[in-house]
Amino acid sequence: MSLLFTPTPDVAALLQLLLDVYERRGGAPRQAVRVNLDDVAGTLPGYFSQVDPTPRLTANEQLEILEGHALVHLAWQPGQKGHLLDAVTLEPERVERLYALVGREPLARRCERLRALLLTERAGLDGWYRRAVDRCLDQLKAGKSPAPFDPDDDGWNCDLLAALLALPDEAEEEIPYRVFSVRVFNDSKRFDALQGTVARLARRHNPEWRALSDQETLRELGLVANPGHLYLYGPWQLVDERGQVTSLAEFSPSVGIPSALAACVKRVRVDAARVVCVENLTSFYELIRREGVGLAALCLWGNPSPAGRYLLRRLVAELPANVPLLLWADIDCGGLSILAQLRGQVSSRFAPYQMDCSTLDTHARWAHPLSAADERRLARLKRHPYLSDVAPLIDHMLLKGIKLEQEAVRLERG
Repeated sequence: MSLLFTPTPDVAALLQLLLDVYERRGGAPRQAVRVNLDDVAGTLPGYFSQVDPTPRLTANEQLEILEGHALVHLAWQPGQKGHLLDAVTLEPERVERLYALVGREPLARRCERLRALLLTERAGLDGWYRRAVDRCLDQLKAGKSPAPFDPDDDGWNCDLLAALLALPDEAEEEIPYRVFSVRVFNDSKRFDALQGTVARLARRHNPEWRALSDQETLRELGLVANPGHLYLYGPWQLVDERGQVTSLAEFSPSVGIPSALAACVKRVRVDAARVVCVENLTSFYELIRREGVGLAALCLWGNPSPAGRYLLRRLVAELPANVPLLLWADIDCGGLSILAQLRGQVSSRFAPYQMDCSTLDTHARWAHPLSAADERRLARLKRHPYLSDVAPLIDHMLLKGIKLEQEAVRLERG
């Protein structure tokens, strides 16, 4: 008997389902690869049609041909032999002929092609990029999913690797997403589909970025939607490489400077009684309104950007030891992570402001309950080497089961 026929839509769908099961079981299953037709009736509309019996009759004929070639085994419903099938079982020893019949490339072959691609490009990667590719190679070797790479999509795999290879080792400048996309793909929108995947890979393989959002992670890589600005308040003085001084004291209520400018200043000075970095913009302006006298402030917009950290490092180099360097952030995991980041990457001088047990208790009516994920993350933060002094606050949060957004804190007018 010959296999010179084109499978009907129902037969093709049934064979694809059998091959799906075969591949999920690693390509050499010990258990029978079986599909019960009642379980997949929705994918076989012709076979179960109550109007036209032709699709069912044709499907039965084709499946009986396959059984005659020992490619499948058919089980009929009681009393319905030759009329209604109960189940179809694949014969693994001859599975290659079924792949050819439905025009499907075996998963093993697709995985091997992906493995060869990853091994070829791996040599051009280092750091977390290399760790990301190595993990996918390990997954392939173990017969597991190599996600986010996809054995079914060669184009996606090539584009994702191209993006990783084009990322800078260090973010020396901000590159808009669309500019990066044109440079890499000659398509201003292609990177849109890759952004989230690149960010997740970076977080997974760089422990310092675990708590960041997608946008913040990409910013660490030098990629931004549009060139950013830093919002400053108070008597800041920025000195460039030529010694030219830019004074910001006269700007009210604040001034935004391009991140590109902040990232290239050589010296930063402030003539203020204290410096406060503020997590969110609303609270930044509330601090200015309430306590603006003798204050220099910087809005962080969440986790501090590379340009913001650079500016602060230049400030710390000039800041007198008796001038407090403070952080005001949410009393939650995110706010405490920002404190740890500033202490680790800018200066150990950073101290929390309005982030204590008293503030939490005073504003408890506006607090939110901790989730189970919050509790686990707080327990980890309590062991963080840069947060030992706020361990009592973390214990208090866990005891009360609450966290607080900084917008809820009422400041006294200075």
